[in-house]
Amino acid sequence: MWTGGIYGFRDEAVLYDNTFQQYGQIFIMNADGSGKRMLTDSLWEDSMPLYIPAKTSRSRWQAASTPSADTDLLRASHRAARRWLACVLALAAVAYGQPLAGPALVAALRHGGYVILMRHASSPRNAPPTDRANPDNLEHERQLDETGRTTAQALGQSLRRLRIPIGQVLSSPTYRALETIRLAQLPSPKTYPELGEGAHGMGADESGQRGAWIRAKVAEPPARGTDSIIVTHFPNIAEAFPADSKGLDEGEALVFRPDGQGHPAWVARVKIDDWPRLAASP
Repeated sequence: MWTGGIYGFRDEAVLYDNTFQQYGQIFIMNADGSGKRMLTDSLWEDSMPLYIPAKTSRSRWQAASTPSADTDLLRASHRAARRWLACVLALAAVAYGQPLAGPALVAALRHGGYVILMRHASSPRNAPPTDRANPDNLEHERQLDETGRTTAQALGQSLRRLRIPIGQVLSSPTYRALETIRLAQLPSPKTYPELGEGAHGMGADESGQRGAWIRAKVAEPPARGTDSIIVTHFPNIAEAFPADSKGLDEGEALVFRPDGQGHPAWVARVKIDDWPRLAASP
């Protein structure tokens, strides 16, 4: 196998200012010089091969890869292989109880099977005056402020850009929680009183029943190939997961991986401003 430039070179000057990085194409041939053929006809890093096990990768990367003759390997484009490797590392990290972040977290969420438990987006502590309430805020409840509206929209845009498959959405029945979901353009939510403010507003539930109910919901595995989102309030999250939720900001999320046996494993903590940064990463 070798790289050659007999068909010319292609460069990245169009993408990188004043930088010329030449890439030829990759060729193979038999030891006697017969059977010479060009493996690639592509740009830039796609001409750098990376071999991955065909049995575990063929179905996912078939369109972006070339089978290697008489082997159990699959030649994938470098970029496709990086995505495959990120997914493998993410699943391995979860299996060994390691927290996830960055590309590994995104790869895991794309695979599905996670529950995102989050606070509603930023909201003033008091309900708005009647003349400043949103038209659909008929009960004049607390509603999102400008920061909350902007970050909720950015959250939804980022999840779609990252191709994270959201399935079931559970929500507090409060206006500000539902407004977060609406502005993020998430799937239609199902509301539960256990996710709301309760009879005593945002006071703690001394019985512990609310926290137990939320833990049970977080432990439910999402539908195959999807992630679930639960939107609620800080006291509720703190009752369910006191150790993981200390200092949890508005809009911030805890990410869990249910094991199917009633024991969700915490894997990440993501601020609402982090989602656009993840979506902007290469």
